[in-house]
Amino acid sequence: MGETKTLLRLGALALMWGSSFLWMKLALEAFTPVQLVLIRIVLGAVVLLVIGYFQRGRLPSDRRVWLHLAMAALFHNALPFLLFAVGEETVSSGITGVLNATTPLWTLVVALAFRVDRDLGLPRLAGLVLGLAGILVIFAPWHADGLLSWGALACVAAAVSYGFIYTYEGRFLSATGSSPVALAGAQMMVASGFVLFAMPAGGTRPVHLSLVPVLAVVVLGVFCTGIAFALNYRLLATESAVAVSTVGYLIPVVSVLLGTVFLHEELNPRVLVGMVIVLAGVALTRLRRRARVETLSSVA
Repeated sequence: MGETKTLLRLGALALMWGSSFLWMKLALEAFTPVQLVLIRIVLGAVVLLVIGYFQRGRLPSDRRVWLHLAMAALFHNALPFLLFAVGEETVSSGITGVLNATTPLWTLVVALAFRVDRDLGLPRLAGLVLGLAGILVIFAPWHADGLLSWGALACVAAAVSYGFIYTYEGRFLSATGSSPVALAGAQMMVASGFVLFAMPAGGTRPVHLSLVPVLAVVVLGVFCTGIAFALNYRLLATESAVAVSTVGYLIPVVSVLLGTVFLHEELNPRVLVGMVIVLAGVALTRLRRRARVETLSSVA
């Protein structure tokens, strides 16, 4: 029974995070990227703070922790959320999910660049090269229908942002003594402040509301951000990190399937091959010290 519950929770997390790209695409029919991200972050923060309150979680009192939270809020929430939203204006939801799955590759690159991780054995090097080759296959700049565009590059930049901040968080926010859920809620609050600075870039544009985009942004904020973050922390507390990391392999699969079924996005064979290559590369980069594996994606 316990194993069934775990599988259901892992499936729910993969569905929420994988579907976030579908909801973004639908919400962008009425909202600008800035408006979408602000609503998403505020709703996510409210959910996390409410859960943290009932769990009697404590917010940090150390000023240095709040400074580190500000970094996390910028590079883990505000910036990548905005980049993904901007990217999805021109890139399909499925491909966005696939590019999001490259995050562990950039995490390894950043960790090696800053000498946080010096263990680059042959399997990890092969995985990094294979993963980057997969990205190249997806973009196919040599092909007439290649996907290299500013929108696609924005999605890659979002994944790079995640890669940087995962390394940073592992060093400065892994042992604060605060409730992880309350900490995430506080981080979202700070992130909403950063997004406000971007309001002049389309944030004040009149909105023509309709049912589907409104429902999409609510689902994105409440479920795919707030509840998904809380569920992720719950799973990390009760299951092995290796088990939770499997969600990252499911996210691009979910995003591609949902985009194909509900948005009628073209199922490009080259993109599917590139996705398989990327995921194989990611798997190779995570062979060392499996006990320290973290989830492959945050959220998008």
